[in-house]
Amino acid sequence: MSLLEVKNLSHGYGDKILYKDSSFELNKGEHMGVIGKNGAGKSTLIKILLGEVLPDKGTIIWQPKIKIGKLDQYAEVETDITIFDYLRTAFQELFEIEKNLNELYMQMAERCDQKILDKIANYQEMLDKNNFYGIDSTIEKVAAGLGVKALGLETKLSTLSGGQRAKVILAKLLLEKPDVLVLDEPTNFLDKEHVEWLATYLKGFKGAFIIISHHYEFLEEITNCICDIEFSAIKKYRGNYTSCLKQKAVQREEYIREYEAQQKVIKKTEEYIERNRARASTAKMAKDRQKKLDRMEKLEDPPKDDVKPHIQFKSVSCTYQTILEVNNLEVGYYFPLLPKMKFRIQNGKKVVITGFNGIGKSTLLKTLLGRIPKIAGEFKFADHLKIGYYEQELIWENPELTPIQVIRNLFPELSEKEVRKKLAQAGLKAKLVMQEIQSLSGGEQAKINLCRLMLTPCSLLVLDEPTNHLDQKTKEALQEALINFKGTIILVSHEESFYKKWADQIVNIQDLCL
Repeated sequence: MSLLEVKNLSHGYGDKILYKDSSFELNKGEHMGVIGKNGAGKSTLIKILLGEVLPDKGTIIWQPKIKIGKLDQYAEVETDITIFDYLRTAFQELFEIEKNLNELYMQMAERCDQKILDKIANYQEMLDKNNFYGIDSTIEKVAAGLGVKALGLETKLSTLSGGQRAKVILAKLLLEKPDVLVLDEPTNFLDKEHVEWLATYLKGFKGAFIIISHHYEFLEEITNCICDIEFSAIKKYRGNYTSCLKQKAVQREEYIREYEAQQKVIKKTEEYIERNRARASTAKMAKDRQKKLDRMEKLEDPPKDDVKPHIQFKSVSCTYQTILEVNNLEVGYYFPLLPKMKFRIQNGKKVVITGFNGIGKSTLLKTLLGRIPKIAGEFKFADHLKIGYYEQELIWENPELTPIQVIRNLFPELSEKEVRKKLAQAGLKAKLVMQEIQSLSGGEQAKINLCRLMLTPCSLLVLDEPTNHLDQKTKEALQEALINFKGTIILVSHEESFYKKWADQIVNIQDLCL
């Protein structure tokens, strides 16, 4: 049974066509992953499906009365309540039923009425069916699975970081159990253990879902169909991510064979026409062949794969053996997030800091880089150390500027031609370099940050979740660049497959504490 029908969808921005006459369905029980390169239109598709963006053409038809749950990390929530009280709002309808039930019991104390008894029985059945008396236990299970419980269920929402808040909103959404879940990059703010828990939860989810993710191992586990956005088309494949790739490869080979065969026929026909059009005895036959050729439905040139980005960081040598020493350091905003920390990082080492989301990894990096003040303790970098920093959040001082303007403002000595070349090496397409940054996708904006970092000579690279938003080819190029970097690296990442083959040291942030 179809829960969603998308018919003849077309949409674009300016000269950029995202999809053209594309159609697909979401059926009951389908677990759909949405994939595509950065800027292909994945997030825009979600907004169109939810009615937040009107398409240029096409129709979106949801089954009537269907309950859709969308992960909105920026939703307005009452911040003066605790995490536990916020999660209980997922069961608001059941609490209303309980309230009505208690009122009926009060009425029964005054008069006994069969109608009241029937209503009581009906309400009680609804509560039992929905496990009302196990709500607190259900909340604790989901909160523990996503790492929310570790934040303290009595913690107020107002004290949470952006990543912690997003995690709590996801927990509430899962507790609501909608008919269809719509999630855009849900693993970006989850750590390995919580990604695994979410994968297990979603595999057992009885409803349908649509999930955008660049975390392909995650998609491999949870999906039974894939929507691939590529070359201005949305194509649905049965099976998981690997199955989708195999089907795409077979179809591409078949198309290339058909295209090449047709090109041979066209060339042979054109040669015949050229030879015979001038002679009176064969001119009519040549003319007939030309008409046939004109009527032929010609296959378009096979789309070419995008060139893989070429990322390379400029390293500056450092003569000190120890580049960072930390003693009794406490980090946080209003109070310490962790016990005091003591550690040192040696020159040339590639260090990965792990630990569950919200524990303070990003806060530690921002403290060391002077973005936020320390609470207590000391830390010292080697003298004259040049540091390059990749920040997790995509925040721009002026989002109306173009990528070329942003990079030229930072590096005024570069010509426009040189800036275009560097942006291309970072993977940003030429047609995007003159667009406003705010019009670009998260992955395209991330490539501007990579370009900035490529132009910054440094001895130490500090990277906070750099793979968020990046497509597979850009991830691979970034991975190669980090392997080849001659300096020191401090990386925070939840994606183990990205760093496990090249990291010199993988340390849980709690192990840095005294």
